Amino acid sequence: MIPTYPPGHDLLRGKVVVVTAAAGTGIGSAVAKRCLEEGARVVISDWHERRLKEKAAELGDVQAIPCDVTREDQVQALIAGTVEQCGRLDVMVNNAGLGGTKSVLEMADEEWSRVLDITLTGTFRCTRAALKQFVAQGGGGAIVNNASVIGWRAQAGQAHYAAAKAGVMALTRCSALDAAEHGVRINAVAPSLAMHPFLAKVTSDELLEDLTKREAFGRAAEPWEVANVMVFLASDYASYLTGEVVSVSSQHP
Repeated sequence: MIPTYPPGHDLLRGKVVVVTAAAGTGIGSAVAKRCLEEGARVVISDWHERRLKEKAAELGDVQAIPCDVTREDQVQALIAGTVEQCGRLDVMVNNAGLGGTKSVLEMADEEWSRVLDITLTGTFRCTRAALKQFVAQGGGGAIVNNASVIGWRAQAGQAHYAAAKAGVMALTRCSALDAAEHGVRINAVAPSLAMHPFLAKVTSDELLEDLTKREAFGRAAEPWEVANVMVFLASDYASYLTGEVVSVSSQHP
């Protein structure tokens, strides 16, 4: 049984939020939608410009700035464009990531490097850029990273993705200590299985069935259920929470 979609409660009223990789049908677009419903001014970003424009039109009152998180110049342009259009930055949601299934025996250096560059180094680039903007504004702010339970557990064919997500967890914990003196909080969520059309398209029915059986509720999460936790971490209700990785799943260490 899927819970009823909850109404907004102005948890992010007046805050400027940037969400990367928000042009798809998964967690990124769900986070952008929830942030809007919670009163935020939202900037969505994605490397795919056509889909980004379509998502902006679908969501309505958002700004859209293209960004490939593997490009430092584009990350800088994302932050600068946000400040130019909205006046400041309050929350950075690092959602960009790339998966894939390949045995280590068959994995090429290029496949390993691309997953790490987008998923881990891209999160680092955006975290660094957001932190510098927060400090320039006088401190304060929040960063929410999208990790994964696969950063904790083993799954065949996922060495590159698991390594990247475990890295996001470590980056979250360590950068939170660097950011604390500036009043900035950095946390992450670790979803397991959040069902959306693209995931269903690229994942076998057998694997989806296996992953679903591992969940306490016997179903995949809805993307908005993960987004709700990310909104909480971005909000002032999480004012004393930093360096944490919150499992949005029954799976955790």
